[in-house]
Amino acid sequence: MPILNVKIAAEESSELTQRVAAMLSELTSRILKKNPDVTAIVIDYVHPSRWIVAGIPLSEHRKSSFYFDIKITDETNTKAEKEQYIREAFAEFQSILGDVHEESYIYVQDVRAASYGYGGLTQEYRYHHPG
Repeated sequence: MPILNVKIAAEESSELTQRVAAMLSELTSRILKKNPDVTAIVIDYVHPSRWIVAGIPLSEHRKSSFYFDIKITDETNTKAEKEQYIREAFAEFQSILGDVHEESYIYVQDVRAASYGYGGLTQEYRYHHPG
């Protein structure tokens, strides 16, 4: 039941949106073992002239960039799984976007089960009341 919030320094494109969403869904399912049926992905675009790294717009760096965070229930993934996820996601964004600035970030947030949920129920509740 993770939610991913993605920002991409690029012109908005439905094709790019679909490629990124499919890639992140696959990685999130395969590496973090999250059910794609309850995975939500929100993708926003920022023009490269408004994405500043080291005081210079990406449009002048002639690079692309991205940022995304994913919220997962605490203690459901290992450090090794999260490391693999971050490494592979960065490589996939490079493959899709081309020359990605190193200052592109991925944030895996471990959220307490009692403070996180969907459909009006916390993950803690779901754990104690399966089915």
